[in-house]
Amino acid sequence: MKRILVISALMFCSVAYAQFRTVPYSNLDDSETVKSLRRHVEFLSSAALEGRGAGTDGETEAAIYLTQGLAAYGADVISGDEGEIFGMKQESGDTLCSRNVIACIPGYDKNLKDRYIVIGARMDNIRKRKLTVNGEVRETVFYGANGNASGMAMLLELARMLETNSNLLRRSVLLVGFGSSTETFAGAWYLLNRSFKDADKIDAMIDLDMLGKGSAGFYAYTASNPDMNAIVNSLAQSLQPIHPELTAQMPYPSDNMAFYDASIPSIMFTTGFYPEHNTEKDVADIIQYDFMERELEYIYNYSVSLINGPKPIFNVREELRKRGPENNVVPYYDCDRPPIFLGSTDPKAFLEKWVYKYLKYPEQAVREGIQGKVLVNFVVDEKGKVTNVQVLKGVDPLLDDEALRVIKASPDWKPGLVRGQKVKAELSLYVEFRLKKRK
Repeated sequence: MKRILVISALMFCSVAYAQFRTVPYSNLDDSETVKSLRRHVEFLSSAALEGRGAGTDGETEAAIYLTQGLAAYGADVISGDEGEIFGMKQESGDTLCSRNVIACIPGYDKNLKDRYIVIGARMDNIRKRKLTVNGEVRETVFYGANGNASGMAMLLELARMLETNSNLLRRSVLLVGFGSSTETFAGAWYLLNRSFKDADKIDAMIDLDMLGKGSAGFYAYTASNPDMNAIVNSLAQSLQPIHPELTAQMPYPSDNMAFYDASIPSIMFTTGFYPEHNTEKDVADIIQYDFMERELEYIYNYSVSLINGPKPIFNVREELRKRGPENNVVPYYDCDRPPIFLGSTDPKAFLEKWVYKYLKYPEQAVREGIQGKVLVNFVVDEKGKVTNVQVLKGVDPLLDDEALRVIKASPDWKPGLVRGQKVKAELSLYVEFRLKKRK
């Protein structure tokens, strides 16, 4: 996966612009987002739902709440009023019924709208753990500290944000509340193998599990997938309210494992097990809503980058073998030797020596105070030509068109190499237009 770079282009004008808030989140009155997150968590973690275990009335109530919330935010619910029911055979021979909640936000791109990114959170809370008491091993049922009420709350608010900006989404998004996650990730398995007929068109998955305690650490786990990691690394170069720590060690098993088993790249966002995790009740008061709002904003930005970017590759070598030499488009940093621009494989050199040298800030944009970062994707082909230049995340047509103009006019590069063979290499980078207030 290519790395997305940010370099500032400073321009001066007399246009005044609003200052971003700089006071800490914790010193602000609760925002509307925080109020919504709190409302979701308090309901989904309430004692009345009794842990939301597979087949319980509490799971049904959680499914109804998710369904109504997703519909209210404008997503197209495709799993019925109470979720999509599926059965699981138990050791006793009985069938245990659980359910998934599934909604969709369609993408706009004619070439990618039939491809999907799944964003999911487990609905159930009850987990089993073996404890040793006086030398005797006992299996004990216990409840997660917030039972992933936080993940479901995050799923709902992401649906709101993505639906509000659906005109920016190239791929379609599946929003899923997974039933029976603690029973071998049965809901995720059922979606991939029985329920969703286009499972082969799922390009990647985002798993939301145990969030809202950012002071204890905010982590991203990808099973060390280079493409999924690259988006984390690229966002680390831009201003974000919080940054996750990439971890190579799986925090704990979750629904992302079912996608990994299906060779679908996935990322799990979590703040890990909390000190209160062995409590016998589902509680909401451990959530730090100021951190949760920051985590939500970051995950939204990650989601948009994933939804609009190139398909992440699960296994680079295997993908190249399947594509064959005629379709060998490779993520920039997966090349054995990336393309070279004016002697450098670092795209920063392309920005400094070409893009910002010849970029012209549109006069109308200056007069109107328009600024921001345009995310541009392009391919350096086997001849070193820059091709397939397109805006993945725009700001305004004035800035978008100028960024495209400069990159399309690029001189030739030296093409990238994989195993000594010239390949098409794909790269995304930010072109930043920034107005600085004149003193």
